[in-house]
Amino acid sequence: MKAFSRTFLASIVMLTAASAHAADRAIIVLDASGSMWGQIDGKPKLEIAREALRSVLKTVPADTELGLMAYGHREKSSCSDIELVVPPAVASASAITAAADGMKFLGKTPLTAAVKQAAEDLKYTEEKATVILITDGLETCNADPCALGKELKQSGVDFTAHVVGFGLTADEGKQVACLAENTGGKYIQASDAKGLEEALAQTVAAPAPAPAPAPVAEPAKPEFNFVPELVMAQGGDPLKDAGNAWEIYKAAADGSKGERLTTEYNNYKGSLEAGDYVIRATLGEAGVEQPLKVEAGQVYKPTFVLNAGTLVIRPRPSEGGDIDTGATVVFDFPGADHPATYYGQTKVVLPAGEQKVKVTIGQGEASETIQLAAGQTVEKDIVAGVGRVVVNALYAQGGEKVDASGLDVKIFKARKKIDGTREQVTFGFGPDGKFDLPAGDYVAVVRMDQAEVEQPFNIRVGEAGDVTAVLDAGVLAIDAPGAKEIRVYSAKKDIQGNRKEFGYAYDQKHQTTLPTGEYAVEVDRGDAGKKDGTARVNAGERTELKID
Repeated sequence: MKAFSRTFLASIVMLTAASAHAADRAIIVLDASGSMWGQIDGKPKLEIAREALRSVLKTVPADTELGLMAYGHREKSSCSDIELVVPPAVASASAITAAADGMKFLGKTPLTAAVKQAAEDLKYTEEKATVILITDGLETCNADPCALGKELKQSGVDFTAHVVGFGLTADEGKQVACLAENTGGKYIQASDAKGLEEALAQTVAAPAPAPAPAPVAEPAKPEFNFVPELVMAQGGDPLKDAGNAWEIYKAAADGSKGERLTTEYNNYKGSLEAGDYVIRATLGEAGVEQPLKVEAGQVYKPTFVLNAGTLVIRPRPSEGGDIDTGATVVFDFPGADHPATYYGQTKVVLPAGEQKVKVTIGQGEASETIQLAAGQTVEKDIVAGVGRVVVNALYAQGGEKVDASGLDVKIFKARKKIDGTREQVTFGFGPDGKFDLPAGDYVAVVRMDQAEVEQPFNIRVGEAGDVTAVLDAGVLAIDAPGAKEIRVYSAKKDIQGNRKEFGYAYDQKHQTTLPTGEYAVEVDRGDAGKKDGTARVNAGERTELKID
């Protein structure tokens, strides 16, 4: 946790401080979406972000006009939940810290729209402007951050966007890195760069460097001194535009990875200063790293061998069935710290060796072990062995469909256990509930308010069927002006003189679905006393009762 927090903090320090030197006015755009409740070593990411901001703001020059914008902090499912919480101003550190400390984290991730709004608030078409985006997730509101970067760079006077990817993977990072790259900014993955905080904190705290002396003419250097290639297997063809990532680290004293310098993608060519490095190449779930010693005037063209293959999994509910786009596909592969989860048809690069693949569709599950050689592509259909039923309910035979979100459906195995109970398989809510189930006999227990019915059914693999339960029930709507409490009972008392209760409400109105029959209604108006009423509920009908 300390290493991660130090990395995240150092990333923000670098970008915020860079913005302070490069522009008079800047806005930090903070991801306040619900995913920030995710934990790293037992600590929510939102707390790490708050602590990092609190420390960073102490290092920003006092004359910098800095603001804070947030998204996803007020509404759970809104793509327009974007707010300039603290307008750009000098000495705004305490206001930004207080705003972040009191902020809720619960919504979506409209990061593209938030960056655009921040640019507009900075009048980027008229003045120099910088935006620093801190996000732990990808765009969820159907927008293209890469295209926005090009648009802002083209129409701005001198616009720059920096992006801190908070715990993103390399594949995820490239989807937002383009926003920074297309504006001339920096993308930094805040995940595991050790020692970055101390080095950058000293740099930020130091006074502006004195003007450099006039450059001395140097011999011409090659345009690039590091031109790596990546292959799947020894002797294989180099990969081109494969979506791979190059992570470049300074080498620590013991030769291990030290400070991360940058992450580049695809057909990368670069120039590295003389020194010792560790280069890690990744593609999909496979990775390889090797040391590199760079000396002045030399050009290096190393080949990195992933020793990996490509696995294509097509999950199907039954033999010959359509590919299920909602299927869960889990890979347990050589060297994995934990299994990797994908959805629907999946094409993934994995380290060569024994691959354990599990496909889940609804309540059906199938597992296979596949041998994958380096450089090999294996395509495989995995059949979960399920059929699908759609469950609905009617108020009465041949009557109206129950079209309410409160419809409760539980699926049990038909066979009872020795104690007389049944094993619950799954559940759902609302009409047209879809359930993917292995072949067998089941019982659907369907309930709407106080009405419940059991509907047995059978399903076969590859079969699609409908299950319709008839509640033999109606709706009772009660209007009792001035009531503090309404309770519904069976009209008939049991042998002990008690009535069965069928629900209640602390309100003047109460509507509920009830089995066909006679009912007694008790209205309690507090100091005004109680009053009773009776009603008959018929299957498929609505009964309205007013008790004055």
